[in-house]
Amino acid sequence: MTRTVTLPVSGMSCAACQARVQRALEKTPGVEDAAVNLLLNSATIRFDPAITSPDRLVETVRETGYAAELPSTATDPAADELARDAQADQEFRALRLKAAVSLVLGLAAMVLTMPVMAATMASGHSHAADPLLALTARWIDAPLRTAAPWLFRADPGALALGLLALTLVVVLWAGRHFYVRAWQAFRHHAADMNTLIAVGTGAALLFSVFATVDPGFFLARGVAPDLYYEAVILIIALILVGNALEARAKRRTSAALRALTALQPLVARVLQDGTEREIPVAQVRVGDLVLARPGERIAVDGTIVEGTSAVDESMLTGESLPVEKLAGSRVIGGTMNGTGAFRFRATTLGSESVLASIVRMLREAQGSRAPLQRLADRISGVFVPVVVSLAIATFVLWYLLTPEAPFVRAFAAGVSVLIIACPCAMGLAVPTAIMVATGRAAELGLLIKGGEALERAGKIDTVVLDKTGTVTEGRPVLTDVFPNPAGVDPAWLGKVASLEAASEHPVAAAIVAGAGLRGAAREAVSDFNARAGHGAAGTVGGTRVVVGNEAMLAKEGIDVAPLREAAARFAAQGKTTVFATLDGRPAGVLAVADPIRPSSAAAVASFTRLGLDVVMVSGDNRTTAESIARQAGIGRVLAEVLPEGKVAEIRRLSSIGRIVAMVGDGINDAPALAAADLGVAMGSGTDIAAQAADVVLMGPDLGALALAMRLSRKTVRVMRQNLFWAFVYNVIGIPVAAGVLYPPFGILLSPILASAAMALSSVCVVANSLRLRRFT
Repeated sequence: MTRTVTLPVSGMSCAACQARVQRALEKTPGVEDAAVNLLLNSATIRFDPAITSPDRLVETVRETGYAAELPSTATDPAADELARDAQADQEFRALRLKAAVSLVLGLAAMVLTMPVMAATMASGHSHAADPLLALTARWIDAPLRTAAPWLFRADPGALALGLLALTLVVVLWAGRHFYVRAWQAFRHHAADMNTLIAVGTGAALLFSVFATVDPGFFLARGVAPDLYYEAVILIIALILVGNALEARAKRRTSAALRALTALQPLVARVLQDGTEREIPVAQVRVGDLVLARPGERIAVDGTIVEGTSAVDESMLTGESLPVEKLAGSRVIGGTMNGTGAFRFRATTLGSESVLASIVRMLREAQGSRAPLQRLADRISGVFVPVVVSLAIATFVLWYLLTPEAPFVRAFAAGVSVLIIACPCAMGLAVPTAIMVATGRAAELGLLIKGGEALERAGKIDTVVLDKTGTVTEGRPVLTDVFPNPAGVDPAWLGKVASLEAASEHPVAAAIVAGAGLRGAAREAVSDFNARAGHGAAGTVGGTRVVVGNEAMLAKEGIDVAPLREAAARFAAQGKTTVFATLDGRPAGVLAVADPIRPSSAAAVASFTRLGLDVVMVSGDNRTTAESIARQAGIGRVLAEVLPEGKVAEIRRLSSIGRIVAMVGDGINDAPALAAADLGVAMGSGTDIAAQAADVVLMGPDLGALALAMRLSRKTVRVMRQNLFWAFVYNVIGIPVAAGVLYPPFGILLSPILASAAMALSSVCVVANSLRLRRFT
């Protein structure tokens, strides 16, 4: 039996990091599947506990050069989510501070570099600094000479030492983690984004230090001793700005999770020894009697024992209408109580609660991979070595072909290639879309269990619907009451309901509930006698009442001829008919049925508009199944089908090339849900069905599945857009950075502009994914 564990992983900064960790985990004996998520800094692993263990998996991650730890022992995933958010906030604030300080120091470095440039040019040497600085010098040099003439009288050597000091502050403080992680990757014979940044800026720094300490070495060879301190600082600053913007955007992708965790009340009102006490929710125990007041969020999951109300469950189901709650009704922690007050008995708490389960499933879904991610993973795995090779080739070509200051120009071009090619955008392209889409789905009452299910939902071309509890309500209801046309006691329905109240049969319960809604008064019953499979008899208010099928009444010697036509009409509609007699005289016929859900016909119409084939399968008799299918607008029906028959039908459809979604709600549907390409469970169904499904519809509206399919198709489009632009960015950016536009147009990309472009590409990918939050 396999287990799944999600390990927090730190130190990953690009798609190459993610791919390396994932390859190591997938090669570990006992691991069946691994999904490493750069956005969540996590690794979700399915493994065989008989072969490996979470501790061994942590060691595997650490052996790749990244930090990992066992998952939190917090019993409440909501609390764990809050802690994770606090950590993300702290990371964002730290990045923002480092980026701001680095930008200020970078601007200061540009100003201090102007007098050094002027001194170099005055010595008769052409200046081959990056084009951005040269362009800036054209409009800042004159105002700077006017505002701070003393700078141009200062010793250029002293200014260079000041620039070195500023650069060391940024390198050793703000950008230290780039170099530490690059060294860790090197120790493990790997390369990643940090390698590109560290090699590029490190080379620029060492070159500048050499030019500061011994400028004569360059001057003697006719080369200007250019300083790249401002480039080092601004490259690190712009990358940190990009990282900070990414961190901020990542927080937005988890908005749905934060909204869910915020629904959990902090305190609960509990009755203890007859006294009402307010205690932290964490201290509530199973069996405690909890109070729910009007307008408050329900503290924990439970069952109502006293009182009534209407509860807003839209945070779970997406349905805006409140749900009526009576004694015996289930209530869910985090939902909003309406105008009534009630008491309920606490049932599931902490990590077992509905809210915590949703948070956990959504977090696991956001940590999973979509099939499209595999393309990005394969490319990212070889990307960094290829980029380093291209940077070396760029340096060699510039050095050999450039007559003026070949080393300096070759050096700048090589650094630009290293910086612009960081594969951050590729690593974020798919995970960001998955996070936003699954979060938005949760807000709409859909639990989509992972990127693979999300991507597959848009490819479905056939929907197989179970009848009971999916197309229908899943419970019998009194639909029709037909009294004897020849006349009958006006209180006949109340007498029938009084008799049926003594029975435990579901049909009897439906009659009792329906009669109550029709205002029928109940009386005391005596001599009650239930006859299995036929009906019941007894005395109500001195009247002999017999309720059952026609065979039972025939044995009683009662002729129901006046009611046969109505009974036949109800039976043709797939309804269960029950005859009622008072003192041996026919009183009326009742029809009980599992009614179609109000939204089912509209949902089937939505499937049809999406170009899907719709099939209904049911274990019920053909007459009833076909009647329900007609009402829902379903053309093809398989009736009287056992659970194995449902599985066989799904396999048959798959064998002819159909991509099948199975929708069900019962234990008997679980095998079919697992066999389908996409298993969809109704949230009102059994836990087993929900566990076997890929998608859970939290509300009763079957139309939510059509919503999931539309969301899937839009999400896949966004994923492809992200991957396209991430690839195109590198395909265009790397040659430009290498200098292909320099011979014909004189355009050369500065390392500073390269770093800005790299940061901007990642932010654009995240911003494009965030458009899914507006999906309706």
